[in-house]
Amino acid sequence: MLSVHTSPLHQPGTGDAGGMNVYIVELAKRLAAIDIEVEIFTRATTAALPPAVELAPGVLVRHVDAGPYEGLAKEDLPAQLCAFTHGVMQAWAGHRPGHYDLVHSHYWLSGHVGWLAAERWGVPLVHAMHTMAKVKNAALAEGDTPEPAARVIGEQQIVRAADRLIANTDEEAEELARHYEAARELVAVVHPGVNLDRFRPADGRAAARARLGLPADALIPLFAGRIQPLKAPDILLHAVAHLLEEDPSLRERIVVPVVGGPSGSGLAKPEGLHKLAARLGICDVVRFRPPCAQDELADWYRAASVLVMPSYSESFGLVAIEAQACGTPVVAASVGGLPVAVRDGVSGTLIHGHDPADYARALRPFAAEPERADRMGAAAARHAESFGWDTAAAATAEVYTEAMRERRRLRSGHG
Repeated sequence: MLSVHTSPLHQPGTGDAGGMNVYIVELAKRLAAIDIEVEIFTRATTAALPPAVELAPGVLVRHVDAGPYEGLAKEDLPAQLCAFTHGVMQAWAGHRPGHYDLVHSHYWLSGHVGWLAAERWGVPLVHAMHTMAKVKNAALAEGDTPEPAARVIGEQQIVRAADRLIANTDEEAEELARHYEAARELVAVVHPGVNLDRFRPADGRAAARARLGLPADALIPLFAGRIQPLKAPDILLHAVAHLLEEDPSLRERIVVPVVGGPSGSGLAKPEGLHKLAARLGICDVVRFRPPCAQDELADWYRAASVLVMPSYSESFGLVAIEAQACGTPVVAASVGGLPVAVRDGVSGTLIHGHDPADYARALRPFAAEPERADRMGAAAARHAESFGWDTAAAATAEVYTEAMRERRRLRSGHG
């Protein structure tokens, strides 16, 4: 596996680390559990990192020197792809011929390294976009920075080069065909999973609130994720301001946790969300918390009355599945993979558009009927049970098998 711009060892919610990090870690572990050994190549971001780290039995993370360890933005990484590829080839040179059976690249930067590596080794390339420039640019948040033309061109090249493409949802598969002219028969739909051992209702909402120091009877709409315009945490703050304007008494019993750190274009204004809370006059109810370990994040999900995901674009929305697995319903934008992740009217509410008033309207019943969180939360936990990582790993392994079988067939035909 190739993950150039973000390491599977990084804390999700910091910098560029997010759902893709979780995806790679969980998928690699479950593949190893079914006897597919995985090596993950990623860029070294500190000199203290050893060349290789065992993430789990059968999963090795290799750190590649490519550019300065710190201070290199994702936008600067295309210039380091040659150095990264060199590091991958050096590692390969130390193995017997045929050591790697297949390359699975994640995100377009990795796809370019994977393209060359797969060609050099004579193995299939399986690529997962995770996000696509054309899709993101079609749904930009106000003030957000468009993805550059170089990325669009790069993604088009990878689509043509890959033996198989993995999409999170049927909609993403259609977007690959529509925007990038991907051959539909080469696109496999594999829903991401959720770690159901970690993300589960456990001892419930009251116990989680006690551990986190939250009021037992509060309305708690939670935002969890990277703080950037794409994820739209500002919409939640505006929605809360709407609620308080309509019902000032709610101020005494609402807490709004924002768990995550600035990322992407949000790094340009790291204090922007704090300033917005001040302008809206809701600093007293908003609690900003830094990214946290997965076990603590599960407690934040459990403690919340509802998770709010007003994103402008989501290839799937792992956060939504994680929250539901913990017994928490979701209010989300009806974009990307979120209509698959959330059962509208059952495990949560999907909203068309990004009008804060619509989100306030969706949150109001949770304030009026505290039992609503428990009722929908139980349905959410049942819904999330169908998204286990074992299922995702088995489906991904089948994609690998098909790609390798097709590669052998083509070789035999040429022979």
